[in-house]
Amino acid sequence: MDGTTAPRRVPKHHGLSAKTLRRLEHASGSLASASIAVMERRLPWFARLPADQRASVLLITQAGAAGFVSWLRDSKEALKLTTEAFRDAPAELSRWISLRQAVGMVRLAIEVFEEQLPDFAATEAERAALIEGILRYGREIAFAAANSYAAAAEARGAWDARLEALVVDGIVRGDAEESVLSRATALGWEPSAAATVLVGNPPSEDPPTVVFEVRSRAARVGRPVLLSVQGSRLVVVVGGPTDGGVKEREILTRMSVAFADGPVVAGPTVPTLAEAHHSATEALSGLRAVVGWPGAPRPVRSADLLPERALSGDAEAERLLVDTIARPLEEAGPTLQRTVEAYLESGGVLETCAKTLFVHPNTVRYRLRKAADLTGCQATDPRDALVLRIALTVGRLARARGLW
Repeated sequence: MDGTTAPRRVPKHHGLSAKTLRRLEHASGSLASASIAVMERRLPWFARLPADQRASVLLITQAGAAGFVSWLRDSKEALKLTTEAFRDAPAELSRWISLRQAVGMVRLAIEVFEEQLPDFAATEAERAALIEGILRYGREIAFAAANSYAAAAEARGAWDARLEALVVDGIVRGDAEESVLSRATALGWEPSAAATVLVGNPPSEDPPTVVFEVRSRAARVGRPVLLSVQGSRLVVVVGGPTDGGVKEREILTRMSVAFADGPVVAGPTVPTLAEAHHSATEALSGLRAVVGWPGAPRPVRSADLLPERALSGDAEAERLLVDTIARPLEEAGPTLQRTVEAYLESGGVLETCAKTLFVHPNTVRYRLRKAADLTGCQATDPRDALVLRIALTVGRLARARGLW
């Protein structure tokens, strides 16, 4: 050792001297401002942004310019440093500017940097290093922007899913209709659209799979939907009229494919979403009672399950059986009701019924047709015969209790 001190070596980063890095650091603000100026000239939509939004973009650009210098000092921290450019961005930035527009801004900023960075290089080697560095950094920034937008989209999707679940839960529970309508409107639902509630088993235990199945089916039939998995049941609100007509029945049938195996019950179609609670109540009552009809179609309307619902203790089903069948038959006169009762008691044998009533079989046929016009139930059909029998029984019990 000669006692002399070895000269201190200045570390180089990406082939750049410490002096060049300091110059870049001091110029990061001007580089960001130059980038914003180019954006205002070349991007018409950017110039139309409000001042506060342009200021936010400037802050992000300045953070990105400063991050470039930090990235040049330590490229191993590239991902961490570049994402910082977006970390402090307003949460609503992705609503102001689309991902395509954001990538366009990054491209213009890279062009500005490519034009001005060579002036900071002390040598040709540094010039090449700066150009290569800004291209690599620009790629990192583009990926960071994509990640930021993806995260924002996921957050909005999660929020929308929670809001949708609140709407469907409110419909099922019968919450104040104003709160349900306002939330549904925020999800893009037309408040004046008719609604039908479908209930059944979810096709999967994975929520995204359930959402995909339901929404894909809804897209195919061209109807808006709201859905929520509530425990072991899936509740789907289908928008648009679905009462009557082959096409409307086909829509419900195609939507039922989104459910797992097992019964699917559709409530009545109501004029607006504000009345959807009635449809949900009917559908859920039908779902509890459908086990009593093993041969029920899929989907089955809640109104077609009135006998099973009445037997399970549904007071609304009892009321409907009385109002739509028992009372109209009684009000039509004792002859018509007696004919239906005699036909059912005879086991559906026309001649036996005619002998019991001391009339011609054609008279029985005429009266049964008249009863069918009045109630919508054909006594000669096995299923309708069950509906008539239970309706008449419920009617007698209601009268005995003084409820009619």
